[in-house]
Amino acid sequence: MSSAPATPLTYHQAGVDYDVIDPLKVAAQRAAAATAANLAPHGMAEVAASRGESAYVVDAGPFYLASIVECLGSKALVADEMARLTGRSYYDGIAQDTIAMAVNDLITVGATPLVVQAYWAAGGSEWFGDAQRAQALVEGWKRACDTCGVAWGGGETPALAGIVESGRIDLAASCTGIVQPKSRLSLGERLAPGDAIVLLASSGIHANGLTLARKLVERLPQGYLTPVTSTLNYGEALLAPTVLYAPVTEALAKAGVAVHYAANVTGHGWRKLMRHPAALTYRLHTVPDVPPVLRFVQQHAQLDDREAYGTFNMGAGFALYVAAGDAARVVKVSRALGIEAWVAGTVEAGPKQVLIEPLGVRFGADELQLR
Repeated sequence: MSSAPATPLTYHQAGVDYDVIDPLKVAAQRAAAATAANLAPHGMAEVAASRGESAYVVDAGPFYLASIVECLGSKALVADEMARLTGRSYYDGIAQDTIAMAVNDLITVGATPLVVQAYWAAGGSEWFGDAQRAQALVEGWKRACDTCGVAWGGGETPALAGIVESGRIDLAASCTGIVQPKSRLSLGERLAPGDAIVLLASSGIHANGLTLARKLVERLPQGYLTPVTSTLNYGEALLAPTVLYAPVTEALAKAGVAVHYAANVTGHGWRKLMRHPAALTYRLHTVPDVPPVLRFVQQHAQLDDREAYGTFNMGAGFALYVAAGDAARVVKVSRALGIEAWVAGTVEAGPKQVLIEPLGVRFGADELQLR
């Protein structure tokens, strides 16, 4: 491998600026909140605390309904380039990534996923003519739905020449779920000092931070084929499918474990651990092993720990906040399902911040503006 460049490559430099994006999100949320009254004629009401959370929740009387829509982002571009280099289709894993983006957000509010809808917008009809690639997408999508126990309700497959680039596809999924019994709702109303923070392992980069990871290819001696380990190249490592965490949250509900809050560790990295609006301190005493591909990105992009943990999941794809007495059981349930987990920290009274003690990294409240 070539020596690492002297100039760091940050997410902002790669073309993603949350300081520009997040204000629009906040403005949209405020406008959207004004539409909540439209539910009243149907005998329903929004759960106001879900505004700004990963999924929107409606009180439907005997139960809550939750919904979310998410797009994959640019990970499909890696699959396209790796297909050109290797002749293989990676769209079965890309399908799982897309499902995971929606389902992993939905379950943070305590919902059981029920129905997924697909949005596959191609740059032209010819995209769907590649039978191997199209079949891989279909099979991977169904397999991910089966893993999460959801019905694939339908979808939309537009050919958008002039909007989507020729030869490319924009993938998204929406998901609707149910919170039943209503006591499963986890919007943080029970989150309190003394709670334990349990982190569930990621499989790699998942589907966030790919803009930077793709930009990094320009600095690698063999591009996507640059070795990350003795058996895995960079492109293959990036394409490891995102973990689906719904089986864990469902198993915890069946085991009677009350989740006080949950966070899907996606964009903004470990800053997402303070997603809840309350002024609380999240002190991490244990840092999971970093997947080789993320260690590789950090090294070659010359990112310090603060930049890396503020951008990527760094080995922790999902966080569960539970009573301290339930933490060990959460770890046991997750590991039984094949997903490594750790009791990684505690919630404390204090200013809103994330303290990653082993790394000496702190993220303050002003570094995550989602409301």
